[in-house]
Amino acid sequence: MATDENMITRICIEPEKQSLLDHHTEKHFTAGEVVRDIIIGVSDGLTVPFALAAGLSGANASSSIVLTAGIAEVAAGAISMGLGGYLAAKSEADHYAREMKREQEEIVAVPETEAAEVAEILAQYGVEPHESSPVVNALRKNPQAWLDFMMRFELGLEKPDPKRALQSAFTIAIAYVLGGLVPLFPYMFIPQALNAVVASAVITLIALFIFGYGKGHFTGSRPFRSAFETTFIGAIASAAAFCLAKVVQH
Repeated sequence: MATDENMITRICIEPEKQSLLDHHTEKHFTAGEVVRDIIIGVSDGLTVPFALAAGLSGANASSSIVLTAGIAEVAAGAISMGLGGYLAAKSEADHYAREMKREQEEIVAVPETEAAEVAEILAQYGVEPHESSPVVNALRKNPQAWLDFMMRFELGLEKPDPKRALQSAFTIAIAYVLGGLVPLFPYMFIPQALNAVVASAVITLIALFIFGYGKGHFTGSRPFRSAFETTFIGAIASAAAFCLAKVVQH
């Protein structure tokens, strides 16, 4: 399908302009949805089991109990987070399908109104009425292009990937497991939970800092600011859980 669209584009573009496009390469980051899923999974995976392990350690539980509870939480959390990602992506796809059907019906039922909406959209970009008329007429001759135009520019909706729901579920779940095992790692080798929690805190805070830096780098924000914010949030969560466990115990 993409090949056919590229062929159509090449036919419509002048050879000189096509030559410029062939020799021009733009470097844009296009994996935003995958990165978002990884951020959701890893951030929760590092923070929630870390806070749970710190809380149980504060209650003087043994490392084996902390590890067992932590692994159970990671498994349940991965399933829950993955299911949430699947349902969110599925809902997005269903919403797009409903809106596309409604827009398609409007193009057939009230074409003049829809054509006026196209002209209005173009006017927002500074296109004069006499300049937009050829564009409107061209779109009316191509119903599918007209529909795509209205979905994108009137409703602000991008066509979702049909595989997005499953990909989101697996990405979030795997990211959660990988993040969740980090704070539990010291409990596998240190019998005393109060000693293991110190090592867990150091390792997890380092992981949060690295993760926060990477998140800032890929999302375009300040990497070091993102790193410190992520680390601070994780530290607050674990400290709160540890102190609460101590208060409840006494």
